[in-house]
Amino acid sequence: MSNSIDTIIFDLGAVLIDWDPRHLYRKIFKTEDEITWFLENICTHDWNEKQDAGRSFAEATDELLEKFPEHEFAIRAWYGRWQETIKGPIQGTVDILKEIKDQEKYKLYALTNWSAETFPWAVEKFDFLQWFDGIVVSGHEKTRKPFPDFFQILFDRYRVNPKNSLFIDDNKRNIEGGLALGLPGIHFQSPTQLKTELIKAGVIR
Repeated sequence: MSNSIDTIIFDLGAVLIDWDPRHLYRKIFKTEDEITWFLENICTHDWNEKQDAGRSFAEATDELLEKFPEHEFAIRAWYGRWQETIKGPIQGTVDILKEIKDQEKYKLYALTNWSAETFPWAVEKFDFLQWFDGIVVSGHEKTRKPFPDFFQILFDRYRVNPKNSLFIDDNKRNIEGGLALGLPGIHFQSPTQLKTELIKAGVIR
């Protein structure tokens, strides 16, 4: 397999960067159950994905404030204190990224569902984002994983052949979206598991 792979594509959030809204909301709510309820009913995954696909924070916040004015403080915190949703790098994965980069054998790209309004902060915060040969950000492109057109932007812009690539993402739905386009993937669960999979694929030793 390693003989055919020339490109490695990384997701960012929850793979290289420890993003989790719970990091923020543990400072606001008293219990995990309260956080779970809020994330399942107010600031939901589906709601957040619309910002990943280009909707503005202002529009997103106004939508929820109109529906749930009693939760104004927690709703406004999502973007008002957005940086607190990021704990830092996932160092084990960053180390793997460096190991791949140092081989000077593979093209490295990132394909991320991330708001255009917050991504500039991440670029300033995490030096390892400079290691990529290119990054495609959903908020800039107005589409996102797992939609085929988002993957195709990466393929076309950087002349990536999906059959000669390997895609790493923590969301199984996104891995399946890539597979449908002929892009092999690794469903990320931990740095240790990823390293094992990459050794099997012959990418690292």
